[in-house]
Amino acid sequence: MTVARVIPAPPDAVFAAFLDPDKLLAWLPPGGMTGTIQHFDARAGGGYRMTLAYPAGETRFKGKTTAKEDVVDVRFVVLDLPRRIVEAVRFAGGDPAFAGEMTIAIDFRAAAGGTEVAFTSSNLPPGLKAQDNDEGTRLSLENLARLFA
Repeated sequence: MTVARVIPAPPDAVFAAFLDPDKLLAWLPPGGMTGTIQHFDARAGGGYRMTLAYPAGETRFKGKTTAKEDVVDVRFVVLDLPRRIVEAVRFAGGDPAFAGEMTIAIDFRAAAGGTEVAFTSSNLPPGLKAQDNDEGTRLSLENLARLFA
């Protein structure tokens, strides 16, 4: 499934928001979540580890690594400035429902009013519902649009 949104900024500026750890933390955590980055290496073959914490009182979703956290290891497979990023993503932890490596391809295209950013996720682990993944992506894209508003 692909989730897309037009972000009110040029492609190079939007692309850069994916490679700056401070900006990434400002927009990527969806739905009131907060994040911390343990390491960040902005090059093809590099990547980052991020911990996403669910807000206090969250009852709809359960963490994939612990009850209240998702820890993800992201490897940059492709960095094609300012057109495309391909990420290989793994959830840390021992839950087999979230084991394996999913792929997220992010395409950037100049569009009326800014840049269309399209996320296409594939090979989701069996414990991650496609509709939940899509909703998280939509919420993150809302945050990204606000970053440039």
